Amino acid sequence: MTDFNERLQKAIDRGLVRGVEETERDKKKRLSEEEIRGLYTKYRLELSEYIEGCLGHLPTHFPGFEAETIFGDRGWGAAVSRDDLSLPGGGQRKNLYSRLEMTVRPASRYGILDMHAKGTIQNKELFRRQYFQEIAAVDLQAFKELVDQWALEFAEQYAATKP
Repeated sequence: MTDFNERLQKAIDRGLVRGVEETERDKKKRLSEEEIRGLYTKYRLELSEYIEGCLGHLPTHFPGFEAETIFGDRGWGAAVSRDDLSLPGGGQRKNLYSRLEMTVRPASRYGILDMHAKGTIQNKELFRRQYFQEIAAVDLQAFKELVDQWALEFAEQYAATKP
């Protein structure tokens, strides 16, 4: 029985040490407000520049689209848009509006990086999407892959509906 008591005591000691180590790791993971703001700013700048660069390619392939930079209370990012005029048989005039907008939302008290996208093709909403991650665990590559994916989806759908 003494052998069991010794192993039991060692298991308890290991558990106590592991508990202390996990607590220390958790403390290191928690970021101060200043660190969160700094990381948010860094990620926002990099991601908004990436969005702007990515969407900047669309007007090259679809003449008539105009690119714009977005910044301010709506967020930071870019948009491309286009107004078309349709004259179907019967002479009635119809405006067809297409737009793709992607922004990094302003910082929130929740400590997250939040990206929003909205795509509209010929007056019909194609998608409205949002993706976010906690600042301390941001995978910027995942955000960039979504920017690519959403822009490609918009381009494919626009090409399919283009007269």
